[in-house]
Amino acid sequence: MFSSLKIRNYRLFATGQVVSNTGTWMQRIAQDWLVLTLTGSASAVGITIALQFLPMLLFGLYGGVLADRLPKRPLLLATQVAMGLTGLALAVLTLSGHVQVWHVYLTAFLLGLVTVVDNPARQSFVVEMVGPEQLGNAVSLNSANFQSARLVGPAVAGVLITAVGSGYAFLLNGLSFVAPIAGLLLMRNSELHKVKRAPRAKGQLREGLQYVAGRPELIWPIVLVGFIGTFGFNFPIWLSAFVNNVYHSGASTYGLLNTLLAVGSLSGALLAARRGTSRLRVLVGAAVMFGVLEIVTAFAPRFWIFALLMVPIGMFGLTVNVTANSSIQMATEPAMRGRVMSLFMMVFVGGTPVGAPLVGWITDTYGPRIGLAAGGTVALVAAIGVGVMLARVGGLRLKIDLRRGRTHVEFVSKEELATAA
Repeated sequence: MFSSLKIRNYRLFATGQVVSNTGTWMQRIAQDWLVLTLTGSASAVGITIALQFLPMLLFGLYGGVLADRLPKRPLLLATQVAMGLTGLALAVLTLSGHVQVWHVYLTAFLLGLVTVVDNPARQSFVVEMVGPEQLGNAVSLNSANFQSARLVGPAVAGVLITAVGSGYAFLLNGLSFVAPIAGLLLMRNSELHKVKRAPRAKGQLREGLQYVAGRPELIWPIVLVGFIGTFGFNFPIWLSAFVNNVYHSGASTYGLLNTLLAVGSLSGALLAARRGTSRLRVLVGAAVMFGVLEIVTAFAPRFWIFALLMVPIGMFGLTVNVTANSSIQMATEPAMRGRVMSLFMMVFVGGTPVGAPLVGWITDTYGPRIGLAAGGTVALVAAIGVGVMLARVGGLRLKIDLRRGRTHVEFVSKEELATAA
């Protein structure tokens, strides 16, 4: 489960990331709660999220081109410094008492601009640290790292917001980027796996799109995570609305719900690391369960039921993310990996500028329960649709066997089905 951590460079990277990820989650919770406090509107929270991910939608593919062309270690040093500065700027504004909603909007947008380059560079740098043999394990551990921080960050943020206000959460996030910067500086170049970089040339953006379009094993997982990322992962909107309007509670409850979501997400990431392989059947099955659970949770009659259901939602949601991520990376040629991963991230988080305001409006207009149920319905329909398309591409058919001791429902090839008949 933890085999990638035997590699020194990856161990340095993972240590730095868990510190900065903790700060990032603290800022996310503090940012959402600050906007909700200033405006009292779930739509305003949706706008903040949309602005943070709008650059990915607009410029995400260009970030992938840069990640394929440029050496990734110095590129990541630059992006980590820039991300730390955005946190410190928001801390100064908040602690000085001058913060306004447009300040939060602006810093969210600037952070999104940096992420355009940071995300594909960080995703494709993993194989340079661990090599292709450990890639699947390292991708899963990256997600486990992110979700481990999610266990701590929201809880600490809830305590800080209640005790001293949001500003100190922003300050700690800015300072947390010292850890990944130090980790990158301490790495040994001689131990990095050499990966051929794409030369500067015209048409590289179009080349990346054509590469993905001609490969069903890439395009359909990307389509699925696009729908789920756009409509199914709007938890800051839904959870803040449930806490504020349904359960009439405060920041500590919001932090608790995020922590429970993280418990499930961490479980999903560790199970993915243990599996080692990433199968598209697992991806589709997890996506179906994710959609179903969101619909069920939307109408939970009691708070404790709603809270406990955050755990399996997090587990299946993270399984979708990790399985899609690792299967796409392992099916992609090294020289194309930055562009393919930028497209993956563009549709996964870049759809948020479209989905977040719409989901925020539905939540404000029809209530949090309808908003969450709508997101789950879209995720479920997308999972079924993509599952059907992958089955058709692979020449698979649904087999139902009700005999004792047999797998009752599974997809098999036409040949296997004919033999069984």
